[in-house]
Amino acid sequence: MSTPLQSLIASGTKLWLDSIDPDLVRLNREQGATGATSNPIIVSDLIKTGRFDDRLAALMKQGLDDEAIAWQVTDQLVRGAQEVFAPVWAETCGNDGYVSFELDPLLEDAACTLSLPDKIARYVELGKKWAAGHTNRMIKVPATPGGLGALEKLAAAGITLNVTLIFSGRQYHAAREAVWRGAQRRKSLDGFKSVYSIFVSRIDVYTKQKVSPLSVAAQGQVGLLNVQRIWQDNERWWIDKRLPLKQEIIFASTGTKDPAESPDKYVAALAGSDIQTNPPATNAAVQAMTGKVFSRRVDQMPPADIVAEIDRQIDFTKLEETLMSEGLQKFADPHKALLKLIGEKRQSLQSS
Repeated sequence: MSTPLQSLIASGTKLWLDSIDPDLVRLNREQGATGATSNPIIVSDLIKTGRFDDRLAALMKQGLDDEAIAWQVTDQLVRGAQEVFAPVWAETCGNDGYVSFELDPLLEDAACTLSLPDKIARYVELGKKWAAGHTNRMIKVPATPGGLGALEKLAAAGITLNVTLIFSGRQYHAAREAVWRGAQRRKSLDGFKSVYSIFVSRIDVYTKQKVSPLSVAAQGQVGLLNVQRIWQDNERWWIDKRLPLKQEIIFASTGTKDPAESPDKYVAALAGSDIQTNPPATNAAVQAMTGKVFSRRVDQMPPADIVAEIDRQIDFTKLEETLMSEGLQKFADPHKALLKLIGEKRQSLQSS
């Protein structure tokens, strides 16, 4: 009898882990996960455990400042996860088995004084730096003006991209088209792979807080409808390109934010295609659902009356603006917190 996560994978979903914790990467790989992603919150949480104090101390002895240490630790952790998933990358000829590496979130901090052209140039520079020498590393770039502006050059340079912080079809279209323009400048499309991370549960948090006229039946369905539409759009758009590798949607932010909801709400509704990057707690909760069997539901849209109600009530332009504003703060603040944590670790390690 298959486990719940094996059932999810059998439905057609690629299961990725929203963590680069070495222990969790190994556990989830054993349970069927085939990729992972990283961000500063994940790195901070790992440092807080004390498990990496020796590594931090060694980097401090090299004379590195807090920011350099943050990037070195991130790079080391991502490399470790890449080693675990490298066989998947080889077996699938580059269609799976990736670990995402997020570029500097402080480029999107409100305090950043760089002009838009300078931000774009910096994204390109950092993307090339952190991708160099790696096969199964994806470079994670946000769907901001600076990030979107860098995509064509990054794709043209042969870099595998994960475009993140996408809340709307508008952002997805801008990202997809920029990546495709860059891809067509390559000598070959044989190794071309891109993914687009669409955030799901954050949208439902927004509608519960900001769109009270939605009926009980429609609340909690907006994030799913939004990402299902983008997924359908993605399926249609790439099919005639006849590429060797699949250009996929990542269903991100799949952990439920409401304790009253089943932890597999988004996992089940989006089962059957493309990639889910699930938090460790979500995967653990799903795996504990003894006897749970998932089937393909990603192409089963909400009832027509619910779709019509959502389209009447939701201003998707306003939704994108609000969530991007919040998202950019959630993007930059964790990196600041990571730097602060490393500074505190420096003091404690040096005094011990």
